[in-house]
Amino acid sequence: MKLGEPSLDQLRIFLAVAEEGSFGAAARKMGRAVSAVSYGIAQMEAQLGVRLFEREGSRRPVLTDEGRGLLAEAKAVADGIDTLLAKTQSLHAGLESEVSLVVDVMLPGEATASVLRDFREMYPNVALRLQVEALGAVEACLLGGSADLAIGGPLMADHAELERQAIGAVELVPVAAPTHPLARTGIRPGESRKHLQLVLSDRSQLSEGREFSVLSPQNWRLADLGAKHALLKEGIGWGNMPRHMVSADIAEGRLCELDLPEKPGANYTLSALWRRDARPGPATSWLIDAIRDRLGACSGVEPSVTAES
Repeated sequence: MKLGEPSLDQLRIFLAVAEEGSFGAAARKMGRAVSAVSYGIAQMEAQLGVRLFEREGSRRPVLTDEGRGLLAEAKAVADGIDTLLAKTQSLHAGLESEVSLVVDVMLPGEATASVLRDFREMYPNVALRLQVEALGAVEACLLGGSADLAIGGPLMADHAELERQAIGAVELVPVAAPTHPLARTGIRPGESRKHLQLVLSDRSQLSEGREFSVLSPQNWRLADLGAKHALLKEGIGWGNMPRHMVSADIAEGRLCELDLPEKPGANYTLSALWRRDARPGPATSWLIDAIRDRLGACSGVEPSVTAES
């Protein structure tokens, strides 16, 4: 048996009858005559070769087993068309169909999460792709074309291909476990160079040959800020960390903020960056403003130009 292809209008009639429970209620909902609704269901049944509703005598239509089996697929098709139409309307209005975002690992996770939650509510028809990277790898995603918008540090602030808007900063503090030799008071200048320093690095070549607050020739390079955090708590070396990540550890005695003469802690400036040949659309601009506002609420730190790795 060769099956026909139901029209989108017939699928919508089928869904309306199933949801409303009667041909009359479906007709009122759709602004149609009852005869038009009945005809649409009959045509769909003929094309598919199945009976969708039991409707003998004056009984209200009841979905058959076949009707129940096809209901989810019909709804998926109708929802897909609705999404297509909504995205098309957004494109006509100048709204992006997709935004690719890469954020620096230094950005507080709670700020990222709350902004993205609000973004999904504000722009439900704009697809969002997210990456989290460190240091130069953030800008590498932007320059390589895999991201439309970057929230990154000061490493590539003056790159000729990028536009930049400062949006805030994260405070970095030197920390170590309470048992670490640098955790005692009265540390002399240069003593930090005698101990292993844990340093954040990245997977790109953009920071090659550049050092940020690296004092000790003994250092381990880690691309994972979470791994660096775990090693610090185990007493393996010392290093700078975002205050928001270690404030609870300091308060509960798992880490100590170090009073080093060199004062390696700094404010890590974060900026929104995008390519000059691709101006931010409405959804991207909303992300920039929302991340700036949320970052200010989380950190309360004014931007500076000093970086650390």
